[in-house]
Amino acid sequence: MAFDIDRYARESQALRWEDLDLDAFRRDPLPPETLRVLRYMCDVEFHTVCYLRDMLVTPSRRDGEVSTFMTIWNREEFWHGEALSRVLALHGITIEFDEVKARRIKVGWRDRLAPVRQSVLSNIVGKDFIAVHMTWGALNEWSTAAGYKRLAALTPHPVLETLLRRIAAQESKHIAFYTTQARARLEGNVKAQRLVRLALRTAWEPVGSGISREEDVDFVLSHLFSGPDGRKEVEAIDRHLSRLPGLDGLRLVSDAVDARGRVAA
Repeated sequence: MAFDIDRYARESQALRWEDLDLDAFRRDPLPPETLRVLRYMCDVEFHTVCYLRDMLVTPSRRDGEVSTFMTIWNREEFWHGEALSRVLALHGITIEFDEVKARRIKVGWRDRLAPVRQSVLSNIVGKDFIAVHMTWGALNEWSTAAGYKRLAALTPHPVLETLLRRIAAQESKHIAFYTTQARARLEGNVKAQRLVRLALRTAWEPVGSGISREEDVDFVLSHLFSGPDGRKEVEAIDRHLSRLPGLDGLRLVSDAVDARGRVAA
């Protein structure tokens, strides 16, 4: 089923959280491990602008639907970061702009898909690079949605559950766009399929890698995806990816968490 980009752009609204009883976090604070995961997620959401920046130097910028989606996607992810930062602030954890800026500078120079390198490689590849961009986005959004789902299950706090459910509702639209685009660009295109497999197998890492410290990445993966229920979520992501044309057999998320030696089968 086609993704209606015009409807998505028309109906996009700021994430609602002002109506929630946020004082409940003062009466019933979240445990330290949940706050650590929320801080990680907040950092990822606030760094979405870096991914938009990288997209602007690739062939993706010339596609009308992709550029429209990415503009609105960036805005919605920022709202997610704002909401999570408010929850953190109620626990005495303040996200300072200077700290976010410092991390962005680090990502800009050190990330393996830094803007200059990505510009050169993507424009050599040409239009098929968009298939990489869309598949990569789908994988990240599947991972993010699974993370929010697991955190809600692990932390039965009614206000947090409501907030995460609202974030997940917007993330589901992001998944729909990326998946629709990825499937269309991979279908019947062997060159794109090979390119995507190569890019994912050599460069993809769990969401938040390169932004957060390695020990934080390990902690979040362990906390969210350990045990049988966590394993089910990991394997479900890999199944989603494997169903895209030409990507059968990939186990990127399972391999990534297993390589860190943290997730129990």
